[in-house]
Amino acid sequence: MKRIYFDYAATTPVDPRVNKAMEPFFMHKFGNTMSIHSFGQEAKIALEKSRETVADLINAKPNEIIFTGSATESNNMVLKGIKAKHIIISSIEHPCIMETANWLEKQGFKITKLPNDKYGLVNPLDVKKAITKHTGLVSIIHASNEIGTIQSIEKIGKICRSRRVYFHTDAVQSFGKIPIDVDKMNIDLLTASSHKIYGPKGAACLFIKDGVKIEPILHGGGQEMRLRGSTSNVSAIVGFAKACEICKKEMKKETQRLIKLRDKLIKGALQIKDSHLTGHAKKRLPNIVNFWFSFIEGESLVIRLDLKGIAVSTGSACSSAKLEPSHVLLAIGLKPQEAHSSLRISLGRWTTEKEVNYFIKVLPDIVKNLRRISPYGK
Repeated sequence: MKRIYFDYAATTPVDPRVNKAMEPFFMHKFGNTMSIHSFGQEAKIALEKSRETVADLINAKPNEIIFTGSATESNNMVLKGIKAKHIIISSIEHPCIMETANWLEKQGFKITKLPNDKYGLVNPLDVKKAITKHTGLVSIIHASNEIGTIQSIEKIGKICRSRRVYFHTDAVQSFGKIPIDVDKMNIDLLTASSHKIYGPKGAACLFIKDGVKIEPILHGGGQEMRLRGSTSNVSAIVGFAKACEICKKEMKKETQRLIKLRDKLIKGALQIKDSHLTGHAKKRLPNIVNFWFSFIEGESLVIRLDLKGIAVSTGSACSSAKLEPSHVLLAIGLKPQEAHSSLRISLGRWTTEKEVNYFIKVLPDIVKNLRRISPYGK
């Protein structure tokens, strides 16, 4: 049985072109970037070239890109490093933002969690109203990792800029998939990750606009402009940069292809009685779809689809093993039982129309059979 991967929002396979770019840095170009000999300088050159490539994808300057080990690290660095007395976030942030904010709240910082509408959209006017003289940071996710809704980042950024408040966005799911211009969008800090764009795990970045004052959370040898002490993971960073290069070159064509597949999938799934699309119909990423199906449990649906060779999830990869309903789905107004009935399908570079057709074909019977034995009843 052929296995079909529909969980690209959780992680992606490494593109063969990325793997090829990384190979020399495992065995031959293995130097430490802090060493002054030729091995070290060879690695240093590769590191700085990678910095230029990553910066170019979002119209940033190379010196504004700090490489980290994960998006979680980057997000922690922002929230803990800005030293803001008052931080504003949305109610649908990724767990690494939510949990960091909760920790800071226990340390005495004030955290405001903004509401959103039923589509997962934050009203920029709510951001404006929430800013006080003590606000130092606003962090709003660019596109939801669970429902795919894209926020009005440029408008929110403009408000923050006018109030002289730092604006950060977690762009992990949008980076490399839709155009991002940090200058045009009024972004001061941005988080991105390699393994979401067909690069290796263990590499991510944080864009820090010139002039933004931030304290490091990792101290050590002075790497990354003294903002992130740790030996540079050159092979992973080179792979990250190659993934960015490919995304920039292929983004427009790939986006159009994925939108067609996504919309076909949505149309097919909504033919099932008592099925519901979550997130905004238009303001959504080209590759993420989230449904909930009345009278069944999402985990059972994931297992049944896996038996048919299809890998999907019930929410973000960081939370899919938890028994609690998704905080994102609760934030858009779903009841706990409805949130437990959710299914996230995320498409990617190697998704084919044939695979989408197969999913649409097998899904109705699986839903029907699960409803027949459902403890929820109809």
